[in-house]
Amino acid sequence: MRNPADISPAIVETLYREALELAEEARDAFDMSSRQGAVIGDEPTARITLSCEALRTTTRMMHAIAWLLNHKAYINGELSEFQLRRHGRLPPPQPETDPGQLELLAPELRDLVMRSKRFYQRIERLDTSWRKQFEMQPAAILRLHERLNEALATS
Repeated sequence: MRNPADISPAIVETLYREALELAEEARDAFDMSSRQGAVIGDEPTARITLSCEALRTTTRMMHAIAWLLNHKAYINGELSEFQLRRHGRLPPPQPETDPGQLELLAPELRDLVMRSKRFYQRIERLDTSWRKQFEMQPAAILRLHERLNEALATS
């Protein structure tokens, strides 16, 4: 069985462990965030921002974990390449938060949000490079078509 391009079992396993740790850290941080100090000020906007960022961060990490689990299943022979290509897509990233609203969160929560975004971007780069191997290359097909037309025209 072929492994996905540039994705070895060791890379998937390392990223999977890192994702679980980051997801657990996010869960703990946002669970504890109801305590004092999670937001700057006690205005409703800060509380709404906290709730939105908690949802975005955990969703981002769950999407990354699902993507890694699909690749683990493929590597272990539990999914075919076709199944992985069809069902192993990484969803687009979550909408960006207004930087002003993000400033309403405590610095450690902002750092956690940013680390989860950087992790997701790493997974996106792997997904993009893996999917590129399946893209049609219209330029090559077009050149072949032109060569065939030229060959038929000269015969």
